[in-house]
Amino acid sequence: MALEILTLVVGQMQENCYLVYDPKSLETIIIDPGDDADYIERIIADKKLNPIQIIATHGHFDHIMAVTELKFAYRIPFNIHKGDDFLVKNMASSVKHFLGITADPPPIIDGYLNSDEKIRIGESYLEIIETPGHTPGSICLYNKKENILITGDLLFADGGVGRTDFSYSDGEELQKSLKKIFKLSSKTQIYPGHGRSSTLAE
Repeated sequence: MALEILTLVVGQMQENCYLVYDPKSLETIIIDPGDDADYIERIIADKKLNPIQIIATHGHFDHIMAVTELKFAYRIPFNIHKGDDFLVKNMASSVKHFLGITADPPPIIDGYLNSDEKIRIGESYLEIIETPGHTPGSICLYNKKENILITGDLLFADGGVGRTDFSYSDGEELQKSLKKIFKLSSKTQIYPGHGRSSTLAE
C-alpha cells in the first residue's frame, strides 16, 4: 500500500484520530486529533513517524483539542476549511458547555483548505472534498488509488450521518454532500470521525 492508516480513539467523545502515513518516508498527516496528545505522541514515537501537518475535517472541539500541543511538539502547521474558523475560535466555550471542563485556548490556524488542494504525503496525495452540512466547513479527505475516504462526521459506518440541528448546520447541504461522495467507487473504504470503518457499498 502507498498509504497506511492508524486509528487512535481519543477523548471522552471516543473520537477517531487518524495517522495517515507513507510507509517508505514515514511522512505523516495527523487528522482530527481530538484529545490525548500524549497518547498520540507515544504512538508516533513507537512507529518512528514523521508528522508534517495537522488537518481537521471540521471545527468541532472533539476533533481539535490536542492540536495546540501537537503543533508545539512537532512544529507543524494546523489547517482547516475557512468555513469552520468560528468553531475553532469557540472551542473553549464549547468544551465548557458539552464536557463541563476548562480547555486550553483554541489552536492557531496556519492555513485554510479548499477543494482545489491536494495534500502530499510521501509520493501519495489526499484530495480535499468540500462536504458542508454538519458544519459549514466540513471536508472529506480522499485517495482514489487506495480507495480511502476520511469522512469526519459526514457519514458513519452504520449509515448514520452528522447532526444538523445546530444553528449553523444545514440538512440540505448535508444531503448534497452525501450525493457527492456516493459518486465515488462503492469499494471506497470510509474512515469516520467516530466508530468503526466501513465501505460506501455497505
